[in-house]
Amino acid sequence: MKLIQLPTQAFEERLKQEIEENPALDTGKEESDDIDDDLSNEFDDTGTEKIEAEDINIDEYLSDDEIPNYKTQANNYSADDEEKNVPYAAGTSFHQSLSNQLNTFSLNDEERAIAEFLVGSIDDSGYIRREIIDLVDDLAFTANVFTTEEKVIAVLKRVVHTLDPLGVGARDLKECLIIQLKAKDKTKYRSLSIEILEDAFDHFVKKHYKKLQEKYTISEDELKEVIKEISKLNPKPGSSYAGNNKIAEQIVPDFSIKLIDGELDLVLNSRNAPELHVSREYNNMLKGYQESTVKSKSQKDAVFFIKQKLDSAKWFIDAIRQRQQTLLVTMNTIMHYQYDYFLTGDERKLRPMILKDIADKINMDVSTVSRVANSKYVSTPYGTKLIKEFFSESMKNDQGEDVSTKEIKKILETVIAEEDKKKPLTDEKLAAILKEKGYPIARRTVAKYREQLDLSVARLRKEI
Repeated sequence: MKLIQLPTQAFEERLKQEIEENPALDTGKEESDDIDDDLSNEFDDTGTEKIEAEDINIDEYLSDDEIPNYKTQANNYSADDEEKNVPYAAGTSFHQSLSNQLNTFSLNDEERAIAEFLVGSIDDSGYIRREIIDLVDDLAFTANVFTTEEKVIAVLKRVVHTLDPLGVGARDLKECLIIQLKAKDKTKYRSLSIEILEDAFDHFVKKHYKKLQEKYTISEDELKEVIKEISKLNPKPGSSYAGNNKIAEQIVPDFSIKLIDGELDLVLNSRNAPELHVSREYNNMLKGYQESTVKSKSQKDAVFFIKQKLDSAKWFIDAIRQRQQTLLVTMNTIMHYQYDYFLTGDERKLRPMILKDIADKINMDVSTVSRVANSKYVSTPYGTKLIKEFFSESMKNDQGEDVSTKEIKKILETVIAEEDKKKPLTDEKLAAILKEKGYPIARRTVAKYREQLDLSVARLRKEI
């Protein structure tokens, strides 16, 4: 079950780990010597301790090792296929970059300790989310630096707020945007933008444009220029850093679905998994035990060690086989369940599907299907998709037919995208439009779907 849950990259790491830890496993093609299956000889070290022939059935582990009857690598790629390895450059992390910049400031010991502590408190988005008084307490307890809120705020504004990228160390969005604006050359609209953010931030974020025009006696065109200036700023300065401390992840699809002559073709991705077999060294060790006429205590311990490693290797290979079979059966069932979608790529053709639907068809537990769906990706002609995205609840349309909530969300998204942004549609109006299209759902349900699509309420979608 643990192997099933692993996505391709993590599975490859697990393979490498097992190969390193179990010397009985080896990779690549290797010829093995034939070993006599009859281990009828017993050795007797003390006259009472014996290993029977059936204790170690070499044939059970090694008989077809020359041409393994199971390989973790699928033969669905030609020899001249291009091997596309993505190189990764080791760079400076986001926080390390900030720490390095502190060396350009002339700071005494106390100020440097405060500055380093503040930099360490910045999250990946570039913000300091904690209260200053809490930072003062932590400095005292963890760094043995006894200071005041005033000194911490002074270092924050004089040092941290000037670090690159601009806006890092801000305590909220308002401060982040103002820091960036103040660092730029002054213009009429930048000065007005700073004034609006400092004195009327709530009106601005809630898009109360009429109130802003009245408060600052400005025209609609002038307000547009202010909005244009602010929209150029980065609300998450930390995330813009190319070498931040997050690991860059390359999605490796676990499956590939292709359209070949109008038919769907499913392939399990196992290109990077090596062939596994019992190592030649272990073959020779077993052969040496078989041919030995004198059986010592150390040989007995060695043979038991070998048997233990062989059992472990056999179990691991069987587990891999079961993993691949489970993945293929599950994904094949999902593909046929959502056949119309995979043929066209139209999300409106996604059928309602829950985990139990697939589990019942393949006679497996729901938890098994969940493990496959939650962490696996499939490459399709329409992009690489997370498998769990194909699952959705059902609702009745006005014809009494079951339709996927995905279909309704797609239509809702389209309606909002095509609305007049000067007069955006309220949830009530959206519900009415969906009802006209044959989807009678309540306003609160529209609100829920809109939030799941990460779309704002009508007021916040308004543009001038």
